[in-house]
Amino acid sequence: MDDQTRTEIEAAAFRRLRRHLLQDRPDVQNIDLMTLAGFCRNCLARWVQEAAADRGIEMTKDEARTDYYGMPYADWVAAHQAEADADKQAAFREAFARNVGDAG
Repeated sequence: MDDQTRTEIEAAAFRRLRRHLLQDRPDVQNIDLMTLAGFCRNCLARWVQEAAADRGIEMTKDEARTDYYGMPYADWVAAHQAEADADKQAAFREAFARNVGDAG
């Protein structure tokens, strides 16, 4: 497979992941993704921002989130994000501590 084809396939897979998280499963909360997978929709938006910066394109965090979510982040939160209960917050803290420990 040539590099251009690989890039196109990877881009299509990213778009499918984005569609899955935004349209197919908006009910899955970012905190749940972070706890289980170590990344969430906001991470994906940040990775878009970082990829743009690698190519000399300036993009703020808010611009990256708007680009990723297809709307201002505050609108996404209002439509889809629920307040995390104490158990979810505790699970997130444990996962975060474990992941940070693994990274070091």
